[in-house]
Amino acid sequence: MNAVAQYINNISETVSTVFEGLTVTFSHLVRRPITVQYPDRLAKQVQDTLPLRYRGILELDLDICTGCLGCIRACPISCIAIDIEMNKETKQRVFSSFDIDVCKCMYCGLCSEACPTGSLHHGQEFEGASVNPAGLVRHFVTDPVPLYKPKKGGETESKLITKVEIGKKYMDELASPEEGVESAEKK
Repeated sequence: MNAVAQYINNISETVSTVFEGLTVTFSHLVRRPITVQYPDRLAKQVQDTLPLRYRGILELDLDICTGCLGCIRACPISCIAIDIEMNKETKQRVFSSFDIDVCKCMYCGLCSEACPTGSLHHGQEFEGASVNPAGLVRHFVTDPVPLYKPKKGGETESKLITKVEIGKKYMDELASPEEGVESAEKK
């Protein structure tokens, strides 16, 4: 008789714990949902909420890139590929390709710290979803682009002056140790 009582007690305990768990589940059926439809219905864009030193997908400004290849030497996983050729007509060196494989990139920031002009830096973009991994290789050069040569007395072209200033600002504030960020946040 004792075994039958224990068997019935186990069944009643099982039924009560199942209903206890289901009450939590069923309570969610009558609650108002609190799901936020990302990214459409957010008060601020996600990029605006990211910190100043956020390391997003790499961006490149070819107009101020010197082709020093410092980024390739600094990259520990070789996600950057640069081809530089000599233009026979103008006798200038030109980029024939500048590719960054975002699939390989581990966002360490070593390449942007090695860049002397600040032309290679991390942007605020982080959504790099693609069906095909080949879609995550960023090709920055479609036609040959001449390398940037810094002038000794400073830049004179108005278009390049602002780009060089942005590059210097990036190097001073974001690619430097913490004191650069503190001064940037105070401004």
